[in-house]
Amino acid sequence: MRKTLITSLALLAFCTQVEATEVDILTSQGTVRVDLNDEAAPKTVANFLRYADEGFYNDTIFHRVIRGFMVQGGGFTKDLERKKTHQAVAYEGDNGLANNRGTLAMARTQDPNSATSQFFINQVDNAFLNHGSRGGAGYTVFGTVVLGMDIVDDISAVPTSNVGPYQNVPTTPVVIKSIVRVN
Repeated sequence: MRKTLITSLALLAFCTQVEATEVDILTSQGTVRVDLNDEAAPKTVANFLRYADEGFYNDTIFHRVIRGFMVQGGGFTKDLERKKTHQAVAYEGDNGLANNRGTLAMARTQDPNSATSQFFINQVDNAFLNHGSRGGAGYTVFGTVVLGMDIVDDISAVPTSNVGPYQNVPTTPVVIKSIVRVN
């Protein structure tokens, strides 16, 4: 009886584990697969998926690329026109996740509660972006690259220049064709 109960509980625990949401970021350089952390950053993941499901990211670009730091996209067209966004999402950067190589985080202004559609992928460990690292809010990490980090490295190596008020803009656009759910 006891063995059956333990086996049943183990099976129940296995069956009730939630599989993480994965998305493919299809770019002009290749595909990057990201495992989203629904548990640690539920509002941020829901916000990101809303934009993805609406097709908002289709034909946007990585508009800020800094080798040895990160690649940022999700808010501008190829002509550097800013896309209209939904209301900002609440800050979830105190979730215990770190801005390490291969993590996906929300871009924002100085206001921790200002993140909308823009995100970045850390090319290296960026501990100075973590919650509390400079005595305050950091940048909300909400996913991890599970395939295609070589694509992120390729994107970070493209030549960049300044375009109007924008710095570190790829001279040849790196297009986000779409972001789609895998599961």
